[in-house]
Amino acid sequence: MLHHLRSAAAALLLTLAAAPLAAGEAGDLIFAERGPWALGDRVLTWRLTREGPALPGLNPAKAGQVTLAEETDPADGKPVLKLHQKTDAGERGAGPFPVSGGDPVLVFFLENTARDMATMTGGSPFYIRNRIKDAVFQGGTVRREGGKVTVEMQPFAEDPNRDRMGGFQTLTLRFVMGADPKAPIAEMVAETADPVTVKLPVEMANQPVAPARYLHSMVMK
Repeated sequence: MLHHLRSAAAALLLTLAAAPLAAGEAGDLIFAERGPWALGDRVLTWRLTREGPALPGLNPAKAGQVTLAEETDPADGKPVLKLHQKTDAGERGAGPFPVSGGDPVLVFFLENTARDMATMTGGSPFYIRNRIKDAVFQGGTVRREGGKVTVEMQPFAEDPNRDRMGGFQTLTLRFVMGADPKAPIAEMVAETADPVTVKLPVEMANQPVAPARYLHSMVMK
């Protein structure tokens, strides 16, 4: 599981790295340079919530928490970042990640959103990642109010394949952060306005799944 998560996060990081440098304000805020991380003994915690259609044979995490902590790499004695998810479906970890830069929690959130969408729609995770990348770096709205900055975007609203996305064409990504964009993102939300209709493989076609709105959120405690 650890290897799978590390590979998935690396895939999304490589996709995002290929984006143009002139990201625009929304992209600059979301992917602000938050390193070098210096957590010391602090552990950052986000409350995790996941809702959506109940897929037969799967036990996705519904609620729990994600933590980011600094540990010492036994290989060289230098600090690294480790991510840990604990939910009603079990526990899993990811890392190590360098303390020098990047935001492993953001990447973890986006990768899980892309994987959820690919699983429910039967679509290509590569296509979904690319569309999310395009939305983050080329669009979005920015609002500033009460010392908070909120960035929102709809990656698939104008997608040529939106009619085949079973409700995910109404997906909104929302990021809430403080006045300092270099601080960890306080709230990350992916939610659909419409219920999502799951596309099941042929061998599971006789197991109907009730449509439901999709929600994936991580809110800092």
